[in-house]
Amino acid sequence: MNEVEWDIFLDIHKDMPRQGSGRNEYTKKAYDMIPPLSHPNILDIGCGPGMQTIELAKLSGGHIIGMDIFQQYLDQLEESIRKEQLQDQVEVMNQSMLDMNFASESFNIIWAEGSIFVIGFEKGLQSWRQFITSKGYLAVHDMAWINPDPPEEIKEYWETNYPDIKTIQEHIEIIKKCNYTLLGYFPLPEDAWWEFYYEPLQNRLVDLRIKYKENPTALALIEEEQQEIDLFKKYNHWFGSVFYIMQKVD
Repeated sequence: MNEVEWDIFLDIHKDMPRQGSGRNEYTKKAYDMIPPLSHPNILDIGCGPGMQTIELAKLSGGHIIGMDIFQQYLDQLEESIRKEQLQDQVEVMNQSMLDMNFASESFNIIWAEGSIFVIGFEKGLQSWRQFITSKGYLAVHDMAWINPDPPEEIKEYWETNYPDIKTIQEHIEIIKKCNYTLLGYFPLPEDAWWEFYYEPLQNRLVDLRIKYKENPTALALIEEEQQEIDLFKKYNHWFGSVFYIMQKVD
């Protein structure tokens, strides 16, 4: 995207409760697969507005860094931190997952809900490993094929928009290859997509079509967002986001 397109994209996603699939109950389900830790250090990569960041703080009692490159999302997270009075537990950091400069083994847990696609599943597991403590944990969810033989329309869509999409079994093999032990996994149910992401996004698109009615570039981006929603409605039996919880093997 060029600068103009990025500005429109950020306007489309402004003030959304989440920037992808998820709900607090599924963050908790994933966190509960990790053995109890006392006040862990957690890095939430690609945190967006940070709904799960706040939930992790409450679940863990630890110190959380919510990291993202988009300041408007971090501003939302900072507002939530103040509202929940979690200033002593949660901090925000504007930094790219492609260029992280933390010390080795800084975090007991690295968390990434729906953001690992930016760097790629295997590369993320490999490059983030150095920042995880000995026998520490990594929890991510990423797009995957849930059932075999998807219809050609949705297959072509994902091959164009996310060529790195894999089956669950392929993800599991990558986890082993990258020297992690898989503690558990589960596909996010359909409801994880609607209340905090697709429903508010779809409502926002209605207003934005009016706002940008004379802007072909913006209208094209708006229709791309609508296409994603429509294809999910039609084909979510075949694909979805899958949570993987794993432990680093020394």
